[in-house]
Amino acid sequence: MSTQLVAPSILAADFSKLGRDIEMINSSNADYIHCDIMDGVFVPNISFGIPVVEKVAEVAKKPLDVHLMITNPDHFIVPFRKAGASILTVHYETCPHLHRTVSSIKNEGMKASVCLNPHTPVHLLDDIISDLDMVLIMSVNPGFGGQTFIKNTYQKIRELKELIMVKNPKCLIEVDGGVNFETGRNLYEAGADVLVSGSFIFKTDDPIATINKFKTL
Repeated sequence: MSTQLVAPSILAADFSKLGRDIEMINSSNADYIHCDIMDGVFVPNISFGIPVVEKVAEVAKKPLDVHLMITNPDHFIVPFRKAGASILTVHYETCPHLHRTVSSIKNEGMKASVCLNPHTPVHLLDDIISDLDMVLIMSVNPGFGGQTFIKNTYQKIRELKELIMVKNPKCLIEVDGGVNFETGRNLYEAGADVLVSGSFIFKTDDPIATINKFKTL
């Protein structure tokens, strides 16, 4: 059975009341605070950057799980560590020298994670998986919240779990996109460890209860 961890994505928070929403996550059973960084180049949207992460880190009592959906992520490893990131995720698709990038993240004292877009096959991680702390599987095309879940994700997670069990059993599997109670339960069963959820959590009447329910699916 997989670990049941939850990482609320503050991309769906109310940015006019961001401190309040971070305090809500602090008081919940969430495990991480997920920060989606988008540059408008690698993905067709712009979210927020280092100054916002710095302010979140000042208030947060949970580790910051920072997902870089940007080109040239190597240029931003040190700045995001200084901003407060505990886990740093880069995309396989943007890193021509992935081993060097992962090593740089770890050398800065952060956990290293690599993300795969929906069309990127799991086997491409075969040579790097032993160096990773986590793999993030996108279950929608990255760039916008509230998209429809891609069902092939379940099979992808099962394949990834097989690879991890052979080469690096401590590596976690995180999933982001279209995560609700139904897909979440199936994702945990397929082998996922960490569920990222934004809109589904923040649009409920009781976000703390929603987070807590994810932990018991």
